Amino acid sequence: MKILVVGGAGYIGSHALRLLLKSGHEAVALDNLSLGHPAAVSGAVLVKADLADSKSLENALRDHRIDAVMHFAAFASVPESVAEPAKYYRNNVIGTLNLLEAMRATGVSKIVFSSTAAVYGIAEVVPIPEGAPKQPINPYGFTKYIIERVLADYAHAYGLASTTLRYFNACGAADDGSIGEDHDPETHLIPIVLQVALGQRPHVNVYGTDYPTPDGSCIRDYIHVEDLAEAHRLVLERLEQGKAKVYNVGTGRGVSVLEVVEAARRVTGRPIPILAQSRRPGDPPTLIADGSALRSELSWTPRYPDIDSVIRSAWLWHSKHPRGYSG
Repeated sequence: MKILVVGGAGYIGSHALRLLLKSGHEAVALDNLSLGHPAAVSGAVLVKADLADSKSLENALRDHRIDAVMHFAAFASVPESVAEPAKYYRNNVIGTLNLLEAMRATGVSKIVFSSTAAVYGIAEVVPIPEGAPKQPINPYGFTKYIIERVLADYAHAYGLASTTLRYFNACGAADDGSIGEDHDPETHLIPIVLQVALGQRPHVNVYGTDYPTPDGSCIRDYIHVEDLAEAHRLVLERLEQGKAKVYNVGTGRGVSVLEVVEAARRVTGRPIPILAQSRRPGDPPTLIADGSALRSELSWTPRYPDIDSVIRSAWLWHSKHPRGYSG
């Protein structure tokens, strides 16, 4: 197939783009480059366009004879979504509706959508199955849940084939250290921890040490970005017209913030100071995936099941690119 990877110059999109090309698909990246990096596209075709520009979306789909779309182009910071909800509704909801309408206008009827564990909010059952109540506690999670509902309605009304992947905490980098995670500002835990290891930050802020968890810090399910990309490839090749499927993507293992810091100390061999801070609004105490449906139905198995292997790949990227893609 020929795939339009929307957000293909971003962190997760660039890894999916590379895997698609390695797997024999044709792939075109579309990105407005507000957060993405041209260097991450690895020589693939890059179309510079914004989700707000419906005509450019239609042109990209039509000109490149696209068969299916992978959609990664969302704002994804929970604290920012709480402070600036309008930004999130405009891009994540209205922008995605623009993309879906451009697909309808050009006859493209297949999409893989990147969603999030944030749709569950404070989970009642852990690990969290796909059928758990959807109770997002921040605007980011709610924008993703809105689009999940939209995709179900589009499947029923228009025959759209979609699969939504609710993934947990994406992390790590390519095996060879060629592409990795580079945000400005950086908000994700593992890159921040490794920036402290590199001497670029004085300490790691730990937001909340009084959660109802064994060590008081938040627990998350850390899924390697290449395992996540493989899940996208697998569901892409199983899309069914008129069906809107949903899968969790995670390891099923929870790791606390303090355990991530300790793992980074082991991997890097460097001291990594921490500074306890107050809890942030919108952060659930524990998010761990029940990913059994994806494993049983598509034979997906994570290649990076433990936090040390994840951090080792991220450390390779950050060691090679201490200033990110800029140097």
